[in-house]
Amino acid sequence: MYLPIVLIVLSNVFYHICSKETSAAINPFASLTLTYAVGFLVSLLLFWVTGKGSGLLAEYRHANWASFVFGLTIVGLEAGYIAMYKAGWNISTGSLIASVLLAIVLIVVGALIYREQITLRKLMGVLICLVGLYFINH
Repeated sequence: MYLPIVLIVLSNVFYHICSKETSAAINPFASLTLTYAVGFLVSLLLFWVTGKGSGLLAEYRHANWASFVFGLTIVGLEAGYIAMYKAGWNISTGSLIASVLLAIVLIVVGALIYREQITLRKLMGVLICLVGLYFINH
């Protein structure tokens, strides 16, 4: 149950380190082509290791719009983080601010699209996060 969370946290640590350490001399989108080439190869290898006998093309038949839009959003996400760090944001605060703002937006998305409840506890959590952002930035 906790392994996925550990994987997310560890991957995010290296994600932000790599975003911040991307060479200033390279076009960010050229760098991302290398990133996606490695991601493609790792995904292909993991597909073969975890596959249940069906082929890759057979699996593609089950894809919907989300796989394609996901690709677009990943480019925006990664280019945004690279640009954020190149603009001078600290690794300790830039990601935190983006994550808190994302969490607030996702509360609204959850309520509007997925009919999740916005409770007083969630609203208090948002308020605490906003107060935290104030203290981090002042």
